[in-house]
Amino acid sequence: MISHPVGIVGYGACVPKYRIKADEIARVWGEEPERIKKGLGILEKSVPDVDEDAATLAVEAARNALAFAGIDPASIGAVYVGSESHPYAVKPTATIVAEAIGATPNLTAADLEFACKAGTAAIQICMGMAASGMIRYGLAIGSDTSQGRPGDALEYTASAGAAAFIIGRDKAEFVAEIEETFSFTTDTPDFWRKQHAEFPSHGGRFTGTPAYFRHIMGATQGLFEKTNTRANDYDYFVFHQPNGKFPLEAAKKMGIDPEKVKPGLFTPVIGNTYSGASPIGLCGVLDIAKPGQRILVTSFGSGAGSDAFSIRVAEGIVEKRQAYRGWRLADYIANKEYVDYGVYAKHRRKLKSL
Repeated sequence: MISHPVGIVGYGACVPKYRIKADEIARVWGEEPERIKKGLGILEKSVPDVDEDAATLAVEAARNALAFAGIDPASIGAVYVGSESHPYAVKPTATIVAEAIGATPNLTAADLEFACKAGTAAIQICMGMAASGMIRYGLAIGSDTSQGRPGDALEYTASAGAAAFIIGRDKAEFVAEIEETFSFTTDTPDFWRKQHAEFPSHGGRFTGTPAYFRHIMGATQGLFEKTNTRANDYDYFVFHQPNGKFPLEAAKKMGIDPEKVKPGLFTPVIGNTYSGASPIGLCGVLDIAKPGQRILVTSFGSGAGSDAFSIRVAEGIVEKRQAYRGWRLADYIANKEYVDYGVYAKHRRKLKSL
């Protein structure tokens, strides 16, 4: 059990403005567009600009979170950035973020990697440090500019985005209290990228039942048991969303009303942002949830593991929403410019001879 109340003091997201439609990718590879869209539940995805990476997206999401929280960045005692597309193999993204937001050197920082759940692992670390009194605030970020081999199924979904959360221990500052967390982890090699490999490999249909569904359901059911709750006790569910169909299928398998999942399901319009996926979904739900409502969030990272959280929206969210003047997730989603496959290939540096 959590030793001291911890919660979200501020949050923010970031999604690149460029988009490519699933139809355009299908056209290039001679695929049937409707079959792709129906099979993956994807309409379009975000595309990072040539000067955007996991670090720049993380910085903007962090700045939004700080503005929402209304706190001095000098009070941040820890920065953890989860990603599987850190711009440097040896050089932390977390220090770039800390410097960019104006944090002082008196902090601890590190990069995390656990496929698509590294962002929620960052939240858990900050929870523990805040609850113990080691820090006043911790900054946890999930950020990715994910990769997909040209012509592979991943190319239709792999996108870019980030979400940041400031975790603290003063209930008076909470926009949402994190009531409990539960993790479910096994060695399930459904997705991997070896050192120096340009693109990841995946186990095809193996990524579904033994990987995604087993872990999402295992963590969610484990949280139900740990908190003595059930599906009806929650108003919203946010599951990791590698495509537009899996979260709804997981909900159906657990007897959860799909209408409680849809408000946090953004993959159909921005793609799979990997470490940012479930955190971005949480940002979207926090933008509309009312005080007292409960949210259950379950991430998933291939390899494989899931982190589940029981979150209760606090009264403080109302005042902070009214005071915040920055961009919200809905603004990023609405601000879009479509590109063709050629521009997309240039932005993602898929032409390796250049």
